[in-house]
Amino acid sequence: MLNRIFFVCLSLSLYSAGSSLSCRWIMDHKFRQHSKNSLALLDTMANNSTNTTEDAEVEDTVAFPNLLYRQASKASAEDQLAFTVQILDETAALFEEDHSSASWEENTVEDFVNVVTQQADNLRSCIGSHGHKTNKKLQMYFMKLSSHVLKKMGHSAEAWELIRKEIKTHLMRADQLVSSLLTTN
Repeated sequence: MLNRIFFVCLSLSLYSAGSSLSCRWIMDHKFRQHSKNSLALLDTMANNSTNTTEDAEVEDTVAFPNLLYRQASKASAEDQLAFTVQILDETAALFEEDHSSASWEENTVEDFVNVVTQQADNLRSCIGSHGHKTNKKLQMYFMKLSSHVLKKMGHSAEAWELIRKEIKTHLMRADQLVSSLLTTN
């Protein structure tokens, strides 16, 4: 009996060690559920919006960091998760700025920030105990969104609609990044 218990424990530890990602929160598809919720909340914001930004795009002032996503996709599982955590943290911080000009319901914005923060916190628990460096280029990108889009446009409804669209793209890319980890295990 003791030998069987030892064998089961040994097998489980070898399986976990062989897996590049052993994070129950991701494996149970909780990240995916939260991603769907955050995207739905962003869509709700768009539906409640009276903003029109059909001609304007964030790319006119701040280029989307496609290269950073390509680099992250080639990194280790832990580094991919750290990158995703940073995206979520930066997103939450961005939506803490003055959005009073946007015609969004306050509880929708609060729910969105809460879901994104919960995603970041749970992913952070999946990363090893050693600290990961902040991606300075990603940090600068989000700072530019704040200063070149929000502040220059006076935190207007149009600026927030541009940010909402940009963040939706980020969240979809982050979901793809984390989902790719499930297919490689």
